Parts: sequence; structure tokens; C-alpha cells
Amino acid sequence: MIDAIRARRRTVTHDPRPDQPGGLSPDDFQRLERLRRLTRLMDTRWRIPGTRIPIGLDGIASLVPVAGDTATAVVSAYLILEASRFGLPKSLIARMVFNVMLDWAGGSVPVIGTLFDVAFKANRMNLNLLHEHLEQRLAGAPARR
Repeated sequence: MIDAIRARRRTVTHDPRPDQPGGLSPDDFQRLERLRRLTRLMDTRWRIPGTRIPIGLDGIASLVPVAGDTATAVVSAYLILEASRFGLPKSLIARMVFNVMLDWAGGSVPVIGTLFDVAFKANRMNLNLLHEHLEQRLAGAPARR
């Protein structure tokens, strides 16, 4: 029975249709919204009281050096995996991976790493790269590589 359900899921998945702009399906728009919400949670969900500085789970988890940053890097890797399903060029995916690696390395330093994580928003930067790529694709212009 499980095999029948898996087979059905494979046949129900939506391929990009040519009648939709840029070949994006409704599932793609839902995926993009999930990525947006998760990015906000990780980088900018709350404000530090008395300031206008945004902070998310990434900044909070960095209070635990290495372990907290490793946990948030796993979430960031998931974000990149989901973003790659939009057919991004390898150079753009490599840039996203570099952002996450820099966030992990900088955030792993005790004390200073927490300040770095609050200031450096790797997930936000990666989401902006994805948006830029998709906007260029929807506009019909060749995406930067």
C-alpha cells in the first residue's frame, strides 16, 4: 500500500507548465512562501528590545558556540536544497553555500560570533539571491551566473 501511495505522489507532482509565467507552478509559489517564512524565523523574526536590530533563531542559537551554529547551518542547508529545486545555476548555489559557511565559521567564535550572527543574515541574503534569479527568469532576461 505504501508503494501505491508513493507512486501516486510521483504522478501527482506538478511539472512546470509552459502557460505559466517563467514555468513556475503553484507548488513553486508555495515553496517560495515556505522559504520566506523560514528565512524570517531564522534571521529577522524579533527585534532586540530597545533597538531596531532584528534577530532570529540564528542569532539566538549562536549563544551556544559551534553547536548552535551547526544546528542553524543544517536549517540553512535545507533552505538551499529547497531553493535549488527552482533550477538555479550551480554558481548561484555555490554562492549560497559560501554564505552559509561564512555564517557558520563567523558565528562559531565565542562572544564575537554572536554579534557576527546578529549582523550577518546569510539566509536573508540567500533568499534575496533566489528572488533576484526568479525575477530575471520571469522577466525573460538571462539570469546572472
